[in-house]
Amino acid sequence: MSTVSTSYTTSTTYPLDQPIDYLPIDSHGLIGNMQTCALVGIEGTIDWMCFPQFNSPSLFASILDCNKGGYFSIKASKYDKTKQHYWPDTNILITRFLSNEGIGEVYDFFPVTRTKETKKNWLIRRVQCVHGKLDFKLECFPGFNYARDEHKAEIDNNGSEVIFTTPSLSISLQASKPIFKQIVKENNVLGIKCEFTVDSEENEGITFIVRDYNDVIEERKCRNNAGPNNISSSDTANNNSNLFEVLAEELMHETLDYWHHWIGKCTYAGRWRENVHRSALMLKLLTFEKTGAILAAPTCSLPEGLGGVRNWDYRFCWIRDASFTIYSFMRIGFMEEAEGFVRFLEARIKEMSLKYNNLCHESGSPSPLQVMYSIDGEHELTEYTLDHLSGYMNSKPVRIGNGAYNQLQLDIYGELMDSIYIYNRHGQPISYDFWKYLRVITDWVCNNWDTKDEGIWEVRGGKQNFVYSRVMCWVCIDRALKIAEARSFPVTNYDYWIKTRNTIFEQIIENGYNKEMQSFTSFYGSDTLDASSLIIPLVNFLSPSDPMVLNTLHAINRPPEENGLVSSSLVYRYLAEKTDDGFAGGEEGTFSLCTYWLIEALVRATRYSKEDRDLLQEARMMFEQMLTYSNHVDLYSEEISFHGIALGNFPQAFTHISLISTAFNLDKTLNMLTD
Repeated sequence: MSTVSTSYTTSTTYPLDQPIDYLPIDSHGLIGNMQTCALVGIEGTIDWMCFPQFNSPSLFASILDCNKGGYFSIKASKYDKTKQHYWPDTNILITRFLSNEGIGEVYDFFPVTRTKETKKNWLIRRVQCVHGKLDFKLECFPGFNYARDEHKAEIDNNGSEVIFTTPSLSISLQASKPIFKQIVKENNVLGIKCEFTVDSEENEGITFIVRDYNDVIEERKCRNNAGPNNISSSDTANNNSNLFEVLAEELMHETLDYWHHWIGKCTYAGRWRENVHRSALMLKLLTFEKTGAILAAPTCSLPEGLGGVRNWDYRFCWIRDASFTIYSFMRIGFMEEAEGFVRFLEARIKEMSLKYNNLCHESGSPSPLQVMYSIDGEHELTEYTLDHLSGYMNSKPVRIGNGAYNQLQLDIYGELMDSIYIYNRHGQPISYDFWKYLRVITDWVCNNWDTKDEGIWEVRGGKQNFVYSRVMCWVCIDRALKIAEARSFPVTNYDYWIKTRNTIFEQIIENGYNKEMQSFTSFYGSDTLDASSLIIPLVNFLSPSDPMVLNTLHAINRPPEENGLVSSSLVYRYLAEKTDDGFAGGEEGTFSLCTYWLIEALVRATRYSKEDRDLLQEARMMFEQMLTYSNHVDLYSEEISFHGIALGNFPQAFTHISLISTAFNLDKTLNMLTD
């Protein structure tokens, strides 16, 4: 792959001053169709795309190996700078090339429509010239199956189609004009290179479609049977480029209509409307329409520290992340996505019930739920490494699968029950059959809460009595009791639930709060801070104005050199050098989710004292500063380095979830205190 030129910046304009082999992680926009997605770099390269689903092997993965991974690039032959933005309130991405010769644009999208029968799993790339006349160059070198499978390539349809073939998957790259001339080989990989010119005066562009070749074959059969009035992408076979462009234009307008209609349901009208809209649109891209599952992120093995080993596959549905996601969706009016995930969740619980011949809630019995599942609902997520890939900027290993799937993380039951409580209250009332499963889960938590686990951060340094896990066990029982009371559902062990909830509460206060440090800590007996303690006021375990909460906020809101977790308004989840998390070496950045948690905790603390306006202004300033760490199209990674560089899988659902929640609560509090 040829090198790209950019600089580490979050500006919308990228000067060409320093060539590097990899773009910064956040120098991408995301497009998708709730089946799969693609990262598009600011110079027009698709360097991450799995096909046909999010969790399928990659087709383009040059973000994990710039030489072997595979890529699909369309860019101007000569340009001075690029700009990238979304068509407002949509997930259609526009990359603009500016030069002395003119201005060219590439529109990237996956078509989605409001009619399910017409949905197509296509990648569409439309090239046009806004001013002047520009030469473009196209390069497409797929890397099938994480660049492990060799493929064949041939040109068809008089130069308007390239077919890439492997035994398991064949891909068609179609063009609206016959511009493909010769298959080439680079780094021992077959691909296509070509050049073409787009002139604004001719008002003609050129469109490219990537799709499964088997779909092309079926479409041609249907077209032959349907007659001349049926328009399809295979019309290039008859050199009918006009019909091809008409089809692409129609699909783009249908896609615009879909996204405008979807975001129109958003009920948030506060101060940060555009930021909330973009976060919601991104989260929608991470929903898997087929099952209702919600991904943590669309990528794998993007490093939490450059050159380090903390590289994970996030293309799965975490119970925790997805529960927080539906909470954010419901807060701003998106009920359909919440209903989809509840269906996914109910199916997983029923599977576990069948697996263990009806769920057993006795102490030591199997956990009713896994930490995560595949987006198809699969349980086995075996982790392994792709040693033939160099990793992003030589950050090894590249991991596929996730070994944390069989960990014990007790907190997931709190997040689950809290989201169901909100769903039952503000969405669709849950069924009695579903309640019976939730009742068994609550019984299991009552009998197993006092067990060491790996915790929210999925540490691999040994199980502990993590404070966060204990708090969320309390949340599980508390919300189950509230659901039962609201719906008058029967509870066979009501007194036991009450007693266990009270026992957990008192144990956390006794063992989780370090009186010498004047703060809640990571786990019982620990002397290290953990940003997950910020959840305590957010789930109403303690009041935001409780002295123990305020003391914890003050302890965390100090710089690392003073044993705090905050560096220039950014929050570390814990100090890695003082925590045995099972990983040696590698820098860890600040955790964006934790930054938003701190802001929201500060905001809630101010609601109980109109005199404490300084704390509110500090929270608002932190929020505004955090917004500046988004990329040029308002997307966020999981972590931010000491130097302000995006780290970890991108874009990250957790970050956007917490942005929505924080914007909602900050806006509400500002309105309350100014009335």
